[in-house]
Amino acid sequence: MQALYQWQINDQPMSRIVAQFEEEQDMSIVDRDYFEDLLLGVEKHLEELDAGLAERLDRPMEQVDMIERACLRLAAYELKHRLDVPYQVILNEAIDLARDFGTQGGSGYVNGVLDQLASAWRQAEKATGKAAG
Repeated sequence: MQALYQWQINDQPMSRIVAQFEEEQDMSIVDRDYFEDLLLGVEKHLEELDAGLAERLDRPMEQVDMIERACLRLAAYELKHRLDVPYQVILNEAIDLARDFGTQGGSGYVNGVLDQLASAWRQAEKATGKAAG
């Protein structure tokens, strides 16, 4: 989420942000492949992700708090492109990040938006309560 937040405010290519994080952060406990997939995937599929989110937002994406926007985009990418991760895990992680780093009440907003998105993009999984993969 930190790297995505940085990308949103710096307008640099995501590959540069990824390289910077790998140089400057302790990445010893990070799954680097997953880290890169998330960040590069958000950048690559940004229009698709934002379009799916926009249908469920009560305001334009640009007016969503930047931390919450980062949480929403990361989770949207996982919901759409990482079917190996159960939707409940994705929602819980995004809500926790929004609670820890976002605005007061932001975690509830993230929860509401992502619950609607999961209903649309993970309909079968959500109906059965089982992971798709």
